[in-house]
Amino acid sequence: MEPNKIYQMSFSKVYPLLVNKAVKKGRTKEEVDEVIRWLTGYDHAGLEEALEKEVSYEVFFRNAPKPNENRGLIKGVVCGVRVEEVEEPLMREIRYLDKLIDELAKGKAMDKILRK
Repeated sequence: MEPNKIYQMSFSKVYPLLVNKAVKKGRTKEEVDEVIRWLTGYDHAGLEEALEKEVSYEVFFRNAPKPNENRGLIKGVVCGVRVEEVEEPLMREIRYLDKLIDELAKGKAMDKILRK
């Protein structure tokens, strides 16, 4: 898929996929929300508003209130791509989220996922 198509995908369409991936592995929607809020700085109401308005992935990340300053500590491979080597900033943010949800689904402890 071309990057611009990924950017135009509705975050509200991707969100249930993220939740389902985690829930199938015994995690919760609340944990997915916590990971998203940690990464982006959205609060509960802001996340719900983004889902209701069906904003694109691009708008969701570009409007993130306070991207976590520790997100640069996210390292590793997701979908065959080393996240710390992704040059395009928006794609890197998307891959950070993918990596965090992968870690959640693999049973990693929340304090490790949130780089505490």
